[in-house]
Amino acid sequence: MDAFDLSRRLAAEALGTGILVATVVGSGIMAETLTKDVALALLCNTLPTGAILVVLITVLGPISGAHFNPAVTLVFTGKRELPVNEAAFYVIAQIGGGAIGTLVAHLMFAHPLIDLSMKVRTGGAQWFAEAVAAFGLVVTILAGIRFQRAAVPWLVGLYITAAYWFTASTSFANPAVAIARSLTNTFSGIRPADLPGFIVAELCGAFAGMLLMNWLLGRHEVRGPVAIAETHS
Repeated sequence: MDAFDLSRRLAAEALGTGILVATVVGSGIMAETLTKDVALALLCNTLPTGAILVVLITVLGPISGAHFNPAVTLVFTGKRELPVNEAAFYVIAQIGGGAIGTLVAHLMFAHPLIDLSMKVRTGGAQWFAEAVAAFGLVVTILAGIRFQRAAVPWLVGLYITAAYWFTASTSFANPAVAIARSLTNTFSGIRPADLPGFIVAELCGAFAGMLLMNWLLGRHEVRGPVAIAETHS
């Protein structure tokens, strides 16, 4: 990331978030067009989302870190790996890019540019599910960076693919994507009024994931047979 200036990193964050949202919204519209089976429509929404994450993180990760998610950006700021002022610009780029992604999806399918969602997504179970989704995403990212950095694109794509199905909220896990999805009254939408609960839950889940991994991945003295032998040598 040090090889790219802030403007290029912000462009990568906006582009990646925009393509991600266009994929989520566009595949949802396509699914609604092709089938009335809700389970099949969800599957049609899930697979492109997981797939595009692998692509986007692989090609844009070397530029900006491929956060595409304010919760992830705040985690790296909390870990002191991204300055606060740059994090603020990252979040703005992600939200702006995500909104443009919704507009692009609408244009491709001849929908009104902005069509605020009326899809209700609220309640304790949904909020808890979002916290779980964001928690798992952060755990996946931080552990992946530590142990299998090259596999992170696949790990994130596979995690989101799974989380679409095991969480009651279908795993938004991303405040910027949630905001963008409030602008579409289609399969993937969320009422603007339901955004605060989702965003707070996502941030809480991400923070909890960071705290756990800070402890779990912390370097501790090894007290196994090898270490004991070295101590007495």
